[in-house]
Amino acid sequence: MLNNVRCWQPTLPRRRSSGCPGGLGPPRSRREFLSTTSLGFGWLAFSGLATAAGDLEQGGRHLPARAKHVIFLFMDGGVSHVDTFDYKPELARRSGQPAEWQADDKSQAAGQNRKWLGPLWPFRQRGKAGLWASDLLPHMAGISDDLCVVRSLVGETPLHGAQNLLLHTGRSLGAAPSMGSWITHALGSENDNLPGYVLLNNDWIPNGGWQNFASGFLPATSEATLVRAEGVAVDNIVPADPPAVQRAKLDFLRQSAMRIGSSPATAATLESAIATFETAARMQTSVPDVCDVATETEETRQLYGLDRGTDHERFYALQCLRARKLVEAGVRFIEVTCPLTHANNAPWDQHGGMRKYHAENALITDQPVAALITDLKRRGLLDETLVLWAGEMGRTPHSSGTDGRDHHVSGYTVCMAGGGVRGGTTYGATDEMGMGVIENPLDIHDIHATILHCLGIDHKRLTYRFGGRDVRLTDVKGRVLTDILT
Repeated sequence: MLNNVRCWQPTLPRRRSSGCPGGLGPPRSRREFLSTTSLGFGWLAFSGLATAAGDLEQGGRHLPARAKHVIFLFMDGGVSHVDTFDYKPELARRSGQPAEWQADDKSQAAGQNRKWLGPLWPFRQRGKAGLWASDLLPHMAGISDDLCVVRSLVGETPLHGAQNLLLHTGRSLGAAPSMGSWITHALGSENDNLPGYVLLNNDWIPNGGWQNFASGFLPATSEATLVRAEGVAVDNIVPADPPAVQRAKLDFLRQSAMRIGSSPATAATLESAIATFETAARMQTSVPDVCDVATETEETRQLYGLDRGTDHERFYALQCLRARKLVEAGVRFIEVTCPLTHANNAPWDQHGGMRKYHAENALITDQPVAALITDLKRRGLLDETLVLWAGEMGRTPHSSGTDGRDHHVSGYTVCMAGGGVRGGTTYGATDEMGMGVIENPLDIHDIHATILHCLGIDHKRLTYRFGGRDVRLTDVKGRVLTDILT
């Protein structure tokens, strides 16, 4: 944060000379000023926050907010849009015939001997709105009136790592803050005892690595805190010292840091580290409460499927239930990852064996996702929680076989619910074969802009000064999808 105030030069009184009553000594150094200011680094960091977060107005928002929280359900690997929510009867009719496509298609696979591959699961219209959804995701199909299905996303390149980073950070090359970090930096958490950004991990860090969840050049306090499904939920959360000793150590660390800070950049780094330590100390009492689901009713356990067949099913259900509890506890941004159940590049990345592994992934995720949205709604939390269900790409409507699809970014689907988004609706369209977008083409910056808008943030004003320019999540792109909002 202090990068934003590095040009500020305080006017400081000169020290009185000990040898001449009433005289002034040499001016104080920056280090002395910081170490003797009552709030130290923290106050200077706070003074830069408004600029860093793009002059957020009183209450922490530019606009009236529809949502307070975001839950991102990441479907890593690329769910097939033509097998889930983008029904293509012409693709079904021409299944098995030689495939042709336009030169501007961004599919991974191109060349000879490709054939159209129709939907592998039957489609039906669902709910009062008649939204088309396949039998692959029956529970999500059952809440179709709460879903907004966006069918016109266009990516940059059919590579998992690049597309994962694009989805998470708005940059396909990495080294940029994640969406969760931007939101947490702007709005913070509603609970001082918990981090603003929590990653509910299911044993798999996706392609692109930790950069998907990192704070980049934003303060480290906005980075994701990982909570595991299996084993110890959070590392180093069990206190090694009594509370009084911990407090004394933190106070000593802060006092020591004030004496060694020599530059705004160093001060900001130290301040972020100290704030992280202090949050960790408070988490020792809060994390066990939000991770423990023993007090949930049997009906809720059944709703999420906490006692289902495999560990993968149970752990994913547990993480979705924890997502609801984290919203209740005031956490701002929560991401839930998929587990990797088999030897593969990513959970949903089926170039072959799609009938088996897409079905397995659906069995793991479908019921808990629908349960989470249902549970939020009945508790009055869905209106203030924006849920995003998305992978980094879709899959080709054509194939070299009969049971697999390749990477496809020329037109794919994501779903949203709650938080000011209109349910039971679709937006955008691909052509009759599901190849390219023919109506309302979007890129991920439009989704990011819309999420920020729902949180009351103008994406063009949420900036951070880095590398000599004002950087933002949406780069120089992004438009708010007002047509899908209530």
